[in-house]
Amino acid sequence: MIDCFQHKRIFLTGGTGFFGKWLLDSLPESARITVLSRDPEKFLRNYPQYRRFDYLAGDIRDFPLSAGRFDYVIHGATASTGAIPDAEMESVIIDGTRQVLKLDFDRMLYVSSGAVYGANPPEFVREDYCGTPVNSYGRGKQTAEQLCQSSGRTVTVARCFAFVGPHLPLDAHFAIGNFINDCLRNRPIVIKGDGTPRRSYLYAGDLVEWLLKILADGEAGRAYNVGSDQSHTIREIAELVNDACSGSFSIEVLTPPPDRPGPAYVPDIRRARQELGLNIKVSLADAVRSTYRFYSGR
Repeated sequence: MIDCFQHKRIFLTGGTGFFGKWLLDSLPESARITVLSRDPEKFLRNYPQYRRFDYLAGDIRDFPLSAGRFDYVIHGATASTGAIPDAEMESVIIDGTRQVLKLDFDRMLYVSSGAVYGANPPEFVREDYCGTPVNSYGRGKQTAEQLCQSSGRTVTVARCFAFVGPHLPLDAHFAIGNFINDCLRNRPIVIKGDGTPRRSYLYAGDLVEWLLKILADGEAGRAYNVGSDQSHTIREIAELVNDACSGSFSIEVLTPPPDRPGPAYVPDIRRARQELGLNIKVSLADAVRSTYRFYSGR
């Protein structure tokens, strides 16, 4: 599947983040990749191994459009949830997507989010579920999807859920990253809630394979859930991380469990499986071990 990207021109937004680094590491060396970044030199000072790519400095909302024609565009740029005011968050997502759609390209992948399904969707939520996003991030992603689908361009949509692997920020709002960070710092694993919500995590190596397959072969205008359907409670994930990282850490749950089951954030991935032949290849335990080794240097 990677062969279809050989010698192709690819424009990548969000190329300096978690997803972006994995894409840069996975695309063939013959691909001619242009990475949009607000501050390429800062990124390259921290990650000099990525100097072989071309960089375009600019804001996602008004970067120059003189870069020529691209075979593929991967639009993954966004801001982290809660990092900026709501109006700015929606502007980055929506106005940035408008700008990217002005590029000259053959096919585009829009990297969206399960946040478009809103609060407390059913466990194993399907792509046809109509939820109401509850924050500016989800609202922005939903509107950006609509812009892509009404653009008349060949755009596929990946609704991404939760992931783990090298390059995952360990101090952000990802529970599994926080738990790995606790182990790395040799301290108890702390569950800030009650441990009952259900989550799933796909390994980043599987993630990038899914994204590229959806870009290459996904149906234009169609959304595909991207994630794992192997559901665990947050407490179970903490226990799995503990076992994978040596099994010697205590687990502290800060909130007593409620009388009812916790909410779920787990995708139904039958569409990706049945239409594109995608599957989960790396177990969660192996994904956690890979992440732990990456950050511990072991």
